[in-house]
Amino acid sequence: MSQCITIVRFDTEKRTKVDAIAAGKKSAPTYRELATKGLIRKDFLNGDSGGGGVYLWESREAAQDWFTQERIAWLAERFGVRPTILYYDTYVTVDNKAGEIRVTE
Repeated sequence: MSQCITIVRFDTEKRTKVDAIAAGKKSAPTYRELATKGLIRKDFLNGDSGGGGVYLWESREAAQDWFTQERIAWLAERFGVRPTILYYDTYVTVDNKAGEIRVTE
């Protein structure tokens, strides 16, 4: 089974670095708890194109189990705009820090 990268994007104003770090640290415990539900990693995004996150999941099923219609509605209410959510299956990872290439079949 392949892993899944999910990109969530909100069409919002770029936050200051201080505000982006504070918001990420505040919500980070939620994502730590998702390790048992298949979340491997989440990176918080903040840029000229808006905010959001990049998630690496154990599977597409785990990603879609988290991003239910109810969660998407909650996110839209919280951020004032409906997020765009993209799912990508990923089979090959180049990890330069670990010095390896991993293949997930």
